[in-house]
Amino acid sequence: MNTSATPTHCPYCALQCGMNLSPAPGGGVEVSERADFPVNRGALCSKGRTAPEVLSSRVRLASPLVRNAGVLEPATWGEALDRIAEGLSRTRTEHGPDACGVFGGGGLTNEKAYALGKFARVVMGTSQIDYNGRFCMSSAAAAGIKAFGLDRGLPFPLEDIPRTGCVILVGSNLAETMPPALRYLTELKENGGTLIVVDPRRTRTAEQADLHLAPRPGTDLALALGLLHLIVAEGRTDEEYIRARTSGWEEARAAAMAHWPEYVERITGVSVPQLREAVRLFCEPEAAMVLTARGPEQQSKGTDTVGAWINLCLATGRSGRPLSGYGCLTGQGNGQGGREHGQKADQLPGYRKLTDPAARRHVAEVWGVDPDSLPGPGRSAYELLDAMGTDIRSLLLMGSNPVVSAPRAAHIERRLKSLDFLAVADVVLSETAALADVVLPVTQWAEETGTTTNLEGRVLLRRQAITPPDGVRSDLHVLHELAARLGVEKGFPVNPEEVFDELRRASAGGAADYSGITYRRLAKEGGVFWPCPAPAGAEGPGDCEDASLDVLPDDPAEDTSAELLPDTPGEDDVPGGAHPGTPRLFLDRFATEDGRACFVPVSHRAAAEEPDEEYPVLLTTGRVVAQYQSGAQTRRVDELNAAAPGPFVEMHPRLAERLGAADGDAVAVVSRRGRAVAPARITTTIRPDTVFMPFHWPGEGRANTLTNPALDPTSRMPEFKTCAVRVESVK
Repeated sequence: MNTSATPTHCPYCALQCGMNLSPAPGGGVEVSERADFPVNRGALCSKGRTAPEVLSSRVRLASPLVRNAGVLEPATWGEALDRIAEGLSRTRTEHGPDACGVFGGGGLTNEKAYALGKFARVVMGTSQIDYNGRFCMSSAAAAGIKAFGLDRGLPFPLEDIPRTGCVILVGSNLAETMPPALRYLTELKENGGTLIVVDPRRTRTAEQADLHLAPRPGTDLALALGLLHLIVAEGRTDEEYIRARTSGWEEARAAAMAHWPEYVERITGVSVPQLREAVRLFCEPEAAMVLTARGPEQQSKGTDTVGAWINLCLATGRSGRPLSGYGCLTGQGNGQGGREHGQKADQLPGYRKLTDPAARRHVAEVWGVDPDSLPGPGRSAYELLDAMGTDIRSLLLMGSNPVVSAPRAAHIERRLKSLDFLAVADVVLSETAALADVVLPVTQWAEETGTTTNLEGRVLLRRQAITPPDGVRSDLHVLHELAARLGVEKGFPVNPEEVFDELRRASAGGAADYSGITYRRLAKEGGVFWPCPAPAGAEGPGDCEDASLDVLPDDPAEDTSAELLPDTPGEDDVPGGAHPGTPRLFLDRFATEDGRACFVPVSHRAAAEEPDEEYPVLLTTGRVVAQYQSGAQTRRVDELNAAAPGPFVEMHPRLAERLGAADGDAVAVVSRRGRAVAPARITTTIRPDTVFMPFHWPGEGRANTLTNPALDPTSRMPEFKTCAVRVESVK
């Protein structure tokens, strides 16, 4: 083993795969296998292997930029920060604090997400903060809270998946989105378990399934209700479990019984024999799981859809038991931790509700402010973006690229351009950053230390491996300097460990309690599952162990956090009495007031936009393996661009024949919101009534030009996954 290697984690998806970084012979760093991390056991996808390419000066920002006479020009850090402080202060003075918006990202570390939420509420006094994680798993979170009283992506570790009897995977293509996780499904089958994949496309993941159900996009809710109807009709419910551990069954059962198999077949296109086979495969083993992802969640009825799949687990006794349960496959790198600690519009650190007086008092005490000074809940992500240029006049944006990633993207691009002032902190000049008045170049994953929380609820430590370029600063430095310029001299440290220790205090006693977790413990154990409270009797989180590490220098421009951690922590770093963390939730009770899981009665309803004569085809969107999210980083890596050079429109041969389109021909996809043009990719692996576009690219092939911003009434999730379009040949 290379003793100079730094153990850390991939900057991309929510697996947060373990990797080692070592000095490369020609400079920079290279990635090597880290087999000791249990999630990926050394395996990496192409994005993880090539992640160091984005650290190159060839592709990344290396100096602040300010807009003069319409052109972005290099500037000093002092000039850039002064310009931002002036812009935000002017808006607040002229229009009030809620005219200032703050928009974050699911890739920010826990420390950055925490500091950003605190900055918005304490320094700016604005309620208008949200983040792009709202577009990730907000529907699953809302459904989980309704049913279980708590939202954590997976309430069990990934290692449980191969040991269950059956997995229903709904709207996830792990082979493309999280390739190292596909091994868990392979091992499931090797162990004699069965896999059911629900997806309108026959993806590489669906090819592995024992049963592939291909519903019409937007009908996952009807499908889940039809399966529950059959479970009841065939006497497969676990009545003892329902009586002992749940409430609300009668109402949920009555709602499901209105969705008889033939009716569901007409809605979804999934045949009655397939429905019956899915019920048999799911119910016969002793244990089973349902895992959902963006397919059922990114709908205007996503919360109800996920709730229907949870009802399926509860009715069969498949939740809160070993090797059984419902879980959500979080997408973004820190999508879980990013919303737990304050950058979501309605939440305070520790998953506390902003409307809860006790929560406000607790967090305000940690922050040293009056609880009454904290603003209330603000707009959700799309609503915040849609209000730009009208109610919201200035925006501070960190770690997001809504010009590509937001629904109705052309409209959002226009709204960004209409702002009085826009400041963006990013590692590259993204399409959104290119519109800004000030752009700040910030450190990347390998250049800073911080924590993330993966899809299992496992809190992890990313460690700094290299020194950032001279012109680059951390996001924590940015917030520290802006807070000082806006009149708040204290409370925004640059040392990430110091920020994390405050986060621990703020989260103590909350649903997502991190108070028993320290940097040294994470370095020793490789990750700790929340909730992990501090030991009883400790005066505060810092008293749970003598675990403080070397303090970083006071100079916020100097980031030496690589020096924080010893390579081999001593055996006494985790003392007796420390909470072990919680890998498996709900085994004894659910997080509801009475400890019972709650059935939520739901019924099928149509998508916000159904096909008609003018727009007769359904569009669904998703990812490809070589690109990530808005592509701001992966599109700058040559190897990844060679594998996935641009957008495409996947369509069935029957649709292509009607258009007279051949494979590779340019076609236009048109919705009520705009037009996108890309080459046709003709395949029998998609439904004839559906087309698919990946959403990683800007320009004329931007898929999100087309998507519908219709919002789920509970989660405020836009309906990315289905809208009505027509497809035209481009000659």
